[in-house]
Amino acid sequence: MPADPACELFLEFSRRKLLEQYWPRLRKAVVSLSDEQIWWRPNEASNSIGNLILHLNGNVWQWLVASFNRLEDQRDRPAEFNATGDLSAADLLARLNQTLDEAAKVLARLTPEELLAIWQIQGYTVSGLAAVYQAVEHFGLHYGQIVYITKMQEGRDLGFYKELGQTGRARGGSV
Repeated sequence: MPADPACELFLEFSRRKLLEQYWPRLRKAVVSLSDEQIWWRPNEASNSIGNLILHLNGNVWQWLVASFNRLEDQRDRPAEFNATGDLSAADLLARLNQTLDEAAKVLARLTPEELLAIWQIQGYTVSGLAAVYQAVEHFGLHYGQIVYITKMQEGRDLGFYKELGQTGRARGGSV
């Protein structure tokens, strides 16, 4: 079947956002933190960075990898939020990196038919387009929380938007 430019653009943008923007920045925000900082919670109603990384790993695996590869969904979502510090920052990042490598393979091979097909994921009935959008949007939401927690603990700017400092506009780049 001929390539669909809209599908190709959607998948490429989704891949770049997830793998070339959110993931490197999340990793940069977390890599220098201590295990104590990774598992710190501001209160019992909030999640630690460790919980959020486990949650992102579970979500990306469920919504992109397991669904589109037709694998059995074995995610234990409550365990992602109940974890309290058994894994180091390096272990958490390695797990998420592995899952994102698998997600990249999925995003590289999805077809227009798969994007338009209907899928059952996490008890929801969604199109393939909605599944990809959900995974990328969800990652962006929690990536932002992780960056905020890091900045709150470290009291430093992570420098992700230095190019906007002079004018408020990027020079010749795209997001």
